[in-house]
Amino acid sequence: MVSAIRSVYNSAFTQAKYAAYLDELHSKHPGAIEFRVAETPIFIDRSFKNKVLDACEAIVDVIVEPSFNALTERAIATDVKVPGHSVHTHFIAFDFGICKNDSGELEPQLIEMQGFPTLFAYQIWHEEITRKHFYIPDNYSAYLNGFTPESYTRLLQNIILGKHNREEVVLLEILPHQQKTRIDFYCTTDYIGIPVVCLTELIQEGNRLFYKKGDRNIQIRRIYNRIIFDDLQQQEASIQEKGKILLEDLDVEWVPHPNWFYRISKYTLPFINHPYVPPTRFLHEIKTMPSDLENYVLKPLFSFAGQGVVIDVTPADLAAVKDPQNWILQKKVNYAAAVETPDEPAKAEIRIFYFWEEGTKRPVATNNLARLSKGKMIGVRYNKDKEWVGGSLAYFEQ
Repeated sequence: MVSAIRSVYNSAFTQAKYAAYLDELHSKHPGAIEFRVAETPIFIDRSFKNKVLDACEAIVDVIVEPSFNALTERAIATDVKVPGHSVHTHFIAFDFGICKNDSGELEPQLIEMQGFPTLFAYQIWHEEITRKHFYIPDNYSAYLNGFTPESYTRLLQNIILGKHNREEVVLLEILPHQQKTRIDFYCTTDYIGIPVVCLTELIQEGNRLFYKKGDRNIQIRRIYNRIIFDDLQQQEASIQEKGKILLEDLDVEWVPHPNWFYRISKYTLPFINHPYVPPTRFLHEIKTMPSDLENYVLKPLFSFAGQGVVIDVTPADLAAVKDPQNWILQKKVNYAAAVETPDEPAKAEIRIFYFWEEGTKRPVATNNLARLSKGKMIGVRYNKDKEWVGGSLAYFEQ
């Protein structure tokens, strides 16, 4: 997006450099990166960065309000409500599209948010290897608020471990070694030192949980939770049955607590009023539907990975909704093909990481990831056989 840097980067790019980059990126855990890695990062100037962070901070203002829990109580369905709710989430991820406004100017627009982890550890490695292989100006960083790889890793470690020893803290996921994001699990072990444990491996004794390490059962004091309960409900019966353990009142700390996945989510959008957050309404609260439905997106509240989203909304789609209290209608944003590539410009989304250490009043922006697309939507199935698309990161002007 910064034309001078983009011109230098594209001119210096070669397929040989890209191949060497991928070779080293994959070398840490061969075979663990299943998603396509884009040929380029995104370069964001200070003005655009400030717009993104201004929107994030405005949303954080809502989240830190004492009334936020009451406001979002209905976001958590009873069949996924976990006891022991924490005072605040430990992590938030904000997804912004790079869009064009009515004046033709580039601006960020919030797409979604989640009170849940993302590729926090993998991005440490990703950024290191990207900077090693490609031209990145010295005054641009993937890290925010003055964070460095060292201070970022230290904060991530402090939040995940809390006051516990590494072997008492686990990264918990469903069939983790089959997940497409498993590279992040392995990098979490590399940088934080905690084991990756599958839900099916949990051992329960009363209200305590254990995992097996060699011939010992180690009590789990703290869970770095990577289980999405919507995903759990799609698993075979035996795994769903095992998952019922997590709904019990356990002697364990959560980081973050699973309920935050629902509280900070699409459900939160109707409560946000900001120029970089598309107007969003709960479907059941709309008395008169917009006449230009083609400019809106219909989204189910309780789904993940884009399932059930209706992009080109029609009156028939609205009529087909049987539970309007569980849907939102969101103003569609106009993604800009803003990243110049050798064939055609790419669209992009940027995900901003916020970390919230216990004992602090607010979370802080720390790092990011990005995704490039040339299809109708951001996602693998819309970008088959395309180049300069896939997983990436943004470098921000300091």
